[in-house]
Amino acid sequence: MTEVAFTPYPDRDTLMRSLADLVADQLRAAHASKGRATLAVPGGTTPGPFLEWLSQEDLEWADITVLLTDERRVPEGSERSNLRLIKGTLVQNAASSVQLIDFNAGDGALAQAASEIEAVLPIDVLVIGMGADMHTASLFPDAPQLGDALAEDAPVLMPIQPASQPEERLTLTAPVLKAAGAAHILITGPEKKAALETALTDGPAADAPIRVVLNAPCPVTVHYAE
Repeated sequence: MTEVAFTPYPDRDTLMRSLADLVADQLRAAHASKGRATLAVPGGTTPGPFLEWLSQEDLEWADITVLLTDERRVPEGSERSNLRLIKGTLVQNAASSVQLIDFNAGDGALAQAASEIEAVLPIDVLVIGMGADMHTASLFPDAPQLGDALAEDAPVLMPIQPASQPEERLTLTAPVLKAAGAAHILITGPEKKAALETALTDGPAADAPIRVVLNAPCPVTVHYAE
């Protein structure tokens, strides 16, 4: 396993602000290098404050494309929609002009989203979460399609239906996540810290899908607060 940096913070607010500053600096560097940048961010409730802080950063937002790491196949108006979360937290303030790829946009959405994703790869900065079951994005240990999503020839985006989840999802796959220029794993609370310690031991990604990111060749940093 590659060396993973572990950065603890005194509280969650400090984590969210500090991570926003760090991600903004990395996006500036990517933009300065190639005139654009690609950022991937997680859904769920934990990253909301980070995304709000990031929305206030002074960046060339019109040249930045944002991808979700995964999405539930639900209407955008649903409280379970990650797109709704991103629009309500990141796509505002200075970041109102950011380009956001919608995985669920109408007929032919999967093929359209995959084409749009391929056009902006590789991800320059990946921010991703982890569940207590060591899933990341929608790469769940109990998903029948997990092996296909972990394969080296996996499509960039694929549907997946974890047995533990109430709806089908769309997820970025292992090759896309592993190819990021920099990866940040955002976790809070002792339960997830304990899960991370398990994931950092040797073992297959099928048992702990977060190992896809932990073993990525890019710099990987875990950001943690109680």
